[in-house]
Amino acid sequence: MAEKESTPAEELLSTRPKVVNVGLEAFVRDLKDAGIEVVHVDWAPPAGGDPEMAALLAKLGSEESAINLIEDANREAIKRILEGEPKLLDVVPAREAIAGLKERMILHAGPPITWDRMCGPMRGAIAGAIVFEGWAPDLASAEKMAAAGEIEFHPNHHFGCVGPMTGMTTMSMPVFVVENVRFGNRAYCAINEGLGRVMRFGGNDETVLARLRWLRDVFGPELSKALRLLGGIELKSLVARGLSMGDELHQRNVACSSIFLREIAPALARSSSDKEVLAECLTFIAKNEQFFLNIAMVMAKSMTDPARGIRGSTIVTAMCRNGTDFGVRVSGTGDQWFTAPVEMPEGLYFPGFSAKDANPDMGDSAIVETVGLGGFAMGAAPAVAGFVGAGAPSSAVNFTKRMREITVTQNPEWTIPVMDFAGVPTGIDVRLVVETGYAPVINTGIAHKEPGIGQVGAGVVKAPLACFTQAVRAIAEDLGVS
Repeated sequence: MAEKESTPAEELLSTRPKVVNVGLEAFVRDLKDAGIEVVHVDWAPPAGGDPEMAALLAKLGSEESAINLIEDANREAIKRILEGEPKLLDVVPAREAIAGLKERMILHAGPPITWDRMCGPMRGAIAGAIVFEGWAPDLASAEKMAAAGEIEFHPNHHFGCVGPMTGMTTMSMPVFVVENVRFGNRAYCAINEGLGRVMRFGGNDETVLARLRWLRDVFGPELSKALRLLGGIELKSLVARGLSMGDELHQRNVACSSIFLREIAPALARSSSDKEVLAECLTFIAKNEQFFLNIAMVMAKSMTDPARGIRGSTIVTAMCRNGTDFGVRVSGTGDQWFTAPVEMPEGLYFPGFSAKDANPDMGDSAIVETVGLGGFAMGAAPAVAGFVGAGAPSSAVNFTKRMREITVTQNPEWTIPVMDFAGVPTGIDVRLVVETGYAPVINTGIAHKEPGIGQVGAGVVKAPLACFTQAVRAIAEDLGVS
């Protein structure tokens, strides 16, 4: 006699439940602890449940005139970014390269800010830069000058420039000159000072100033001669090699710094007339695993600048922070800044320091994330995840996968081997950031909140979502979408 088939209700009662959990992940842990098989679906209401913003996003994605303009504009912006051909041409004093830079003017990281709102390390770096330029005899006098309005402050980005952390750029500092050969624009960035107490982290004592003088008087001119002898160095292929060797180009630049040293060493040997100077220059690069960071930054700046000013484009062209504010620029709104209070990084601290010592995040270095590097390429550098306190090395790919959700394409020239050679996520779309609630992840260093102390750790930080909601509203207003 054939067995009676079980009804669906009987099967349900006789088997262990299988659960699909949507939204709050806390329920997943409880179900797993009870031995129940569960699949989690990471979901949240569009725009974080904000009905006004959700409706605005829906209109931007449905009104034919707006969506067609946005899609065409974004294709053009991404095309310009991906077609960039950045080439490191030279190292020259900033006054020779940067139009408009003058006496008693300091360029800094992040969006515009005044002395009274600057954080401790930014003030410390500015005082050191004033003494370095000879505008004041000591740090105390330098601070009085700055407070009295005797120094002009401007963002690096307003001058085609970028700088890590405090981002100091003044007249006599040597800067890398990168030309985007495809579009003919140039960008600039100061030389990475090395490790330890440095001006980019707010350092300003005599050892900091002595190193800056050596970069100005010795290293910069030597590197200039070598680069001119080589005819410059093409950067995109160098970065591709670095990604395949475990770099993500923000916190980890070991491979790219080493490749750069191999490229430049023969030319330095040929162009240098002093063996001791040559040895000093080679040693300086070899001992600084972050040397290439500043080159990666100026490369990224040269790639994103041609994408500025494309009406309707929702692609981010710059992200930066000054220790007080986070700033975002978007292609469709040109040079307009969208700002919000900067967030505190989460990460690991050097011995003797903790989160109570940390300054809020700062630096122009988030420009590398806008072209798909740094936190967006974390999957290429699993070692970084542990170093910055982002979890186990195996979790690195999750950061890259998450960043795919807020970008419009992948870069086929910059691939991640461990992710089946997928291209790095490229083209941050402010609409996707607001819709998903996934803020761009940025790898970063952590500075002490007091001036003069320097770096105390490294970690990750998220861009504040308010910058992106402001940008969506501005684009909608420009396109007549209410």
